[in-house]
Amino acid sequence: MIFSSRLHAGQQLAQALRHFANDKSVVILALPRGGVPVAAEVARELHAPLDVIICRKIGAPGNPEFAIGAISEAGGLFLNREVIDAYGISQKYIDSTIEAEQEKIKLYQQEFRNLTSSPYEGDAGRGLSHLKNKTVILVDDGAATGMTLKAALDAVKHQNPAKIIVALPVAPPDTARELRKLVDEIIILETPPYFQAVGQFYADFTQVETAEVKKLLGENDE
Repeated sequence: MIFSSRLHAGQQLAQALRHFANDKSVVILALPRGGVPVAAEVARELHAPLDVIICRKIGAPGNPEFAIGAISEAGGLFLNREVIDAYGISQKYIDSTIEAEQEKIKLYQQEFRNLTSSPYEGDAGRGLSHLKNKTVILVDDGAATGMTLKAALDAVKHQNPAKIIVALPVAPPDTARELRKLVDEIIILETPPYFQAVGQFYADFTQVETAEVKKLLGENDE
């Protein structure tokens, strides 16, 4: 399947999740920025609150879309040492990239946190304390390596939710298998064997701007 847009993907994903509609324990968590338009459609259809969990991939030198690791707002760090060693990626590059991505996480926290009604406490993992005993549905616009999702899952698990579901429009089969081991339930609409990038499965994969994320989060909070 080729999704016409993230809006279309969100609508399709919402149909697969309709058994969670009107469940008061459900919280929809999106990975900004691309996951927010998808998750907003899911939240709208399920009548569930929408929030964000902020993670950033650590991209490979010269190919920032290829994740060699990821960090979460809760301080979790994941590195694919097998890939790092195979490509001879220096620790200096990794350290400088982590530092840059940590600054982006701080910026996202400042930009997005005042648009949701959840109680945010503390510095590390701010915005996650309201997940205890909740059914958390973690949504993105797709996954390639799954590194950012793994960082997000680590952060969510530390908040002791009742259940964690990963919901994605598309992911390669090997990533789907890895993620399935980490959650209570996983829903992925498409797992094509020939997978190069998430964007190849969207007719419109235009970059999601910060203003759109703010708008969608604001709409859900009204």
